[in-house]
Amino acid sequence: MTIPLLAVRDLSIAFTQGGRTTLAVDRISFSLAKGKTLALVGESGSGKSVTALSIARLLASGATLPTGEILFKGQDLLKADERTMRGIRGEAITMVFQEPMTSLNPLHPIEKQVGEILELHGTRGHAKVRERVISLLKEVGIPDPAGRLSAYPHQLSGGQRQRVMIAMALANEPDLLIADEPTTALDVTVQAQILKLLKDLQARRGMAILFITHDLGIVRRIADDVAVMQKGRIVEAGPTAQVFAAPQHAYTKMLLAAEPKGAPPPVDLTAETVLTVDDLKVWFPIKKGFLRKTVGHVKAVDGISVTVRRGETVGVVGESGSGKTTLGLALLRLIRSEGPIAYLGRRIDGLDAKAMRPLRRDMQIVFQDPFGSLSPRLSVADIVEEGLGVQNKRLNYAERREVVARALADTGLDPAAMDRYPHEFSGGQRQRIAIARAMALEPKFVVLDEPTSALDMSVQAQIVDLLRDLQTKRGLAYLFISHDLKVVRALAAELIVMRHGKVVEAGPANEIFAAPRSDYTKALFAAAFRVEAVASAAVAQ
Repeated sequence: MTIPLLAVRDLSIAFTQGGRTTLAVDRISFSLAKGKTLALVGESGSGKSVTALSIARLLASGATLPTGEILFKGQDLLKADERTMRGIRGEAITMVFQEPMTSLNPLHPIEKQVGEILELHGTRGHAKVRERVISLLKEVGIPDPAGRLSAYPHQLSGGQRQRVMIAMALANEPDLLIADEPTTALDVTVQAQILKLLKDLQARRGMAILFITHDLGIVRRIADDVAVMQKGRIVEAGPTAQVFAAPQHAYTKMLLAAEPKGAPPPVDLTAETVLTVDDLKVWFPIKKGFLRKTVGHVKAVDGISVTVRRGETVGVVGESGSGKTTLGLALLRLIRSEGPIAYLGRRIDGLDAKAMRPLRRDMQIVFQDPFGSLSPRLSVADIVEEGLGVQNKRLNYAERREVVARALADTGLDPAAMDRYPHEFSGGQRQRIAIARAMALEPKFVVLDEPTSALDMSVQAQIVDLLRDLQTKRGLAYLFISHDLKVVRALAAELIVMRHGKVVEAGPANEIFAAPRSDYTKALFAAAFRVEAVASAAVAQ
């Protein structure tokens, strides 16, 4: 019998905090052969990431020593000393994490961060390291890789940052790649490219992949075998085709069926226009030379016009780097732009920071990464009420707490939990906290920047229902930025498709989804709904 590359046997992991012990992983077993892919799937809190971290011995403080065995090439990693593990991590076993901005150093350029991995494991010489870094960046689809070596993480789009993380993980040609939601932040076309890249690299190198995801459509495309986790246990496992064709456990069936449903609220064409822009431009200068002379511009947003009415959602879709987020930030006057911006009929593009401050309560944003946008040092109550203290100083402490409780209740959270901290909540709950923070100020216009991309499919559906319910109750105007077309279809009445800073197609969302005119839009839809069709077929069977 062939010995598997990785064998996990009766693994249990517990966390102790405040004298209370919680079992995160409960006696799970699985194996992974060289050159094969095993997918661990399940909702947030099911134990997927904890399992992955335990394999690389990267569990946070508070975790009790795991029981059971983690055999890698026959060696029990739970018994290995730290020196041995340092030799294994980054070379034999590597990881790609879900949130690249928390993994990449904001103070170092991309070349240094990717090159450091190579140098730590034996690659010598500046020229050789640079050549290898450029090759890796090209391999993972970074445009103009040589020109991006000096870029810092904040200068890359979310998808590009994740590609850099994948390049770092692949740098030393590992035997086992642990990929923890590596495509969560990517648009559908890039997602397909990354999945193909991983499969091609796997075929060439015989690399095994432990792939952690909440998206069963991806599992069908990449995994040989799948293990479904719920509350720390594996409830169903087997060959992917078999599990998809005939799921046995009720939880697996629920995951296969979970997706955002419904239609956007009907839009009143006579409703008040909340925000309008005409021929908006955001150009970033490219500076070179000793004197930092401007030699060109990155045209992040190039001549875009948008109108958002009360109670309406305008969806903005496109690949990473297309200018979606830049557009949202410009509408909120958080970055400099050119072109008229009118809020409730009043020009605001010429207002300074002081004049804009009273309008901030009416114009809010919910960011893509809830963990990164919530201060770990503040309680939920402090986070949600922070804006109230700035915008409405007449409220006393008790009144602010009452507003916080109402905002949390409106977003489906228990007000009794307001004194807890962000790390004590799941990803879906953290996103609800971010939404509650925005809604506490009772805004009229909200930019939603990929608010569901990091969430489980079932939680995505809950957040979509929540946003639709809040919009109906309050007549909110949304600009909804996303690469997930299924979510956009459930929320947006109007749709804008962006590419390289320009609009390639715009109009009523139902018309564009039914009959896209642009070749680029057709390609986006084909990439997105091919995965949806696979999952739907599995549920039907």
